[in-house]
Amino acid sequence: MNGRRSTFSALVVGTIAGLLALTGTVAAQSRNRNLIEGLNYQLLYVALPLSLFVLMILIYAAIKFHDNDDPQPTAEDPALEITWTAATAIILLFVGISGYSVLVSPYVSPPQPAEVAGGGGPADEEYASVDDLPETDDEELIVRGYQWGWEATYPNANVTTQDEIVIPVDENVTMWLTTEDVIHSLFISDFGAKQDAYPGEYTRLRTVAYETGQYDATCTEFCGAGHSRMSAEVTVVDRQTYDEWLEENEGELATAPDAP
Repeated sequence: MNGRRSTFSALVVGTIAGLLALTGTVAAQSRNRNLIEGLNYQLLYVALPLSLFVLMILIYAAIKFHDNDDPQPTAEDPALEITWTAATAIILLFVGISGYSVLVSPYVSPPQPAEVAGGGGPADEEYASVDDLPETDDEELIVRGYQWGWEATYPNANVTTQDEIVIPVDENVTMWLTTEDVIHSLFISDFGAKQDAYPGEYTRLRTVAYETGQYDATCTEFCGAGHSRMSAEVTVVDRQTYDEWLEENEGELATAPDAP
């Protein structure tokens, strides 16, 4: 029996230690990722004690009744049944509200072109041209996908980059995405930002980067033989460096500035 208790205790302690290790936080690189990770930790803090509670009951029952030669049916207990049904409903309500508050964020589900302008939907043909895109208060750029690369254009400065995206730190940034051929999807993993791009249409990816540096972007929609090498580098710089870079490269095909 002592051996069983020791095994049980070791299993519980190991489970707790492993789950707690998962809660170690790392500074989020963007508003998008901050929202998503915040939701993950919220749900984890609810799931952790519930999982341990169920695990302990399961182990207790397995140890106590494993050699029971005369099992009896569980006695009816209406109060207990009402309690666990109500508790389950409360937990599901918490999960639903927490998830909804993140999903409706403009950084996770940004308003698309026709929604911003009050039109009929993101695929409205009225927004098949750059000139027809609605105005926002964000720093804006156009990102075009093609087989197999990315081209970023900065309309206000007439600057273009190839497989490089430059944005200012700590500012709202809108990337209007489109493609030249097939469906692509821009995914910046460190930012927790992802948006599909469609031929002849524009979709919106919105983010705020918290840290200067260089980050990887990839295409996550299978788009042909060169899909695996369709990547880009996102460079985040301070506002002064960003403005100087735009001014110095106006009207040119530019390369990204050195990140701090």
